[in-house]
Amino acid sequence: QVQLVESGGGLVQPGGSLRLSCAASGFTLDYYAIGWFRQAPGKEREGVSCISSSDGSTYYADSVKGRFTISRDNAKNTVYLQMNSLKPEDTAVYYCAARPGVVVTTTPAEYDYWGQGTQVTVSS
Repeated sequence: QVQLVESGGGLVQPGGSLRLSCAASGFTLDYYAIGWFRQAPGKEREGVSCISSSDGSTYYADSVKGRFTISRDNAKNTVYLQMNSLKPEDTAVYYCAARPGVVVTTTPAEYDYWGQGTQVTVSS
């Protein structure tokens, strides 16, 4: 059974950090590009960061550039999103998604597999 499971969300104060994990089962992440998306109430799902399956090339949305870092550990079949200097506007449900191949994209429809999401709340 193909599955992606996110973890690591929670409540954090502004300026704090969280590390999200996206663990895959039922398939090998080596051959998949992975994207992190987020969706706040009343807003569309937004592509936050992506990482290629091949050369590890990455993409970051302007809103998170310099604060978030995406990485992958193929041996653990897991992708991470390190989030630093968190702001209240980062509050959302965060999802990871996988698509076969090397191309990174922030178009949700181009991803085949999705996790169930993990809530991130940034508030004092």
